[in-house]
Amino acid sequence: MQLGMIGLGRMGGNIVRRLLRDGHTAVVFDQNPAAVAGLVEAGAVGASSLEDLVAKLEVPRTAWVMLPAGAITEEAVKALSDLMQAGDCVIDGGNSFYGDDVRRGIELKAKGLHYVDVGTSGGVWGLERGYCMMIGGDTETVDRLDPIFKTLAPGVGDIPKTPNREGRDPRAEHGYIHAGPIGAGHFVKMVHNGIEYGLMQAYAEGFDILKHANSEALPAQRRFDLNMGDIAEVWRRGSVVSSWLLDLTAQALAGDENLQDFSGYVEDSGEGRWTINAAIEESVPATVLSNALYRRFRSREQESYADKLLSAMRKGFGGHQEPKKS
Repeated sequence: MQLGMIGLGRMGGNIVRRLLRDGHTAVVFDQNPAAVAGLVEAGAVGASSLEDLVAKLEVPRTAWVMLPAGAITEEAVKALSDLMQAGDCVIDGGNSFYGDDVRRGIELKAKGLHYVDVGTSGGVWGLERGYCMMIGGDTETVDRLDPIFKTLAPGVGDIPKTPNREGRDPRAEHGYIHAGPIGAGHFVKMVHNGIEYGLMQAYAEGFDILKHANSEALPAQRRFDLNMGDIAEVWRRGSVVSSWLLDLTAQALAGDENLQDFSGYVEDSGEGRWTINAAIEESVPATVLSNALYRRFRSREQESYADKLLSAMRKGFGGHQEPKKS
């Protein structure tokens, strides 16, 4: 199947590579000509502009926008909607606010265009591991695009089957779901990222307690000089707190237990805030998730070992390099 890709950064480029590897074709565009050239070498067709990309796509056209949420995505979707024809489809696979998806869906429908929002999780590891996807859009369009989603998804792999799932949508077991109408995909991904904040904060605080177990403030007989890397490693194996985030934590601690390369300054990319806003709108208590978000705000004023570990996890799964404090 053919796909146009706009935005060839850490995830966009690897999405194209994964598709090419499975026999799909791609037309690619990025403001950075070197990024386009790299994917042309891998077998994609390069485009010099959005106009050129649309002209090189077969009808019905499908263009995937993989850009940072906000104005740059808004502009790309608007430009594509002016260039494409009735029956074509625009996919936003970034981390857009789901309310923006709902509005765009209405605007594109008026032009006869389809719109699909894909909450995409997988970070810099997606090329090999695959991408977990939460998809919003009309059923006919999502089903038509299934070959793309199936290739990008991780697949069943060696994860044990969940009991009592007989008769349910098998796509979930392959790592992707049709979550609902336009906006539902990014809504589910938004909450996913809010939960991610809480999980990361729990690990960070726990290891901070372990790190300070040899504090001089403690009685001598109750001080423990613990090996952070070994603790992370043993917890990966058979522990109920094992996870991919713990895997990344173990990798960071194996490299440097003191995390000297990390400043402790921890960014938030927006989804955590949106998740808390949704909780407020729904009158749902979200104490862990909100505290995790506020802790990131605090990290920008005073760093700790926990904050350095949060920063290490963010670099591990997403390639995020936190700024140094001034």
